[in-house]
Amino acid sequence: MASVLLLPLVLAACFGSDGDRPTIIGGPQAGGPQPFPDNFRSDILALMRTYLNNPVGVREASMAEPVQREVGGRQFYVSCLHFTPRESDGSYKTMRERAVIFVNGRADRVVDRTSDLCAGAVYVPFPELEKMTR
Repeated sequence: MASVLLLPLVLAACFGSDGDRPTIIGGPQAGGPQPFPDNFRSDILALMRTYLNNPVGVREASMAEPVQREVGGRQFYVSCLHFTPRESDGSYKTMRERAVIFVNGRADRVVDRTSDLCAGAVYVPFPELEKMTR
C-alpha cells in the first residue's frame, strides 16, 4: 500500500522542473504554441555532448530538421538523429536513432523511443556531431 502512495511522488520527481529549465510534462513553460528552434544545430550538439558517455569518434551522423510532432498531447518541435557512437571498448556496433525534443525553442531532452516521432524523417549529413570533443 505504501508503494502506491509513493508512486505519484516518484513520478513528480522524475518530471519536475530543474529551476528555470522547461519540462515537457506539465508546467506553464511548455504551454502555448512552440517557437521554431533557431539554434537547433548548436543546441543538439550541446545536449548530445552531455548525453553520450564518450562524444568523441561518432560516425555516420545525420539529422532531420525540426518538425512539429505531438508529444504528451502537445505539439513540440522534434529533430531526429542517426549516428554510430564509439563504444566503451573503442569498437563501433549499431547505428542509433534518437529524437531531440525542443521546448520553447531550446533542446530539452533526448528520447530513444523514436518510431512515431521520426516516422518519415528526411536526414541530411550532420558532420558537426562527428567532430565533437570532450
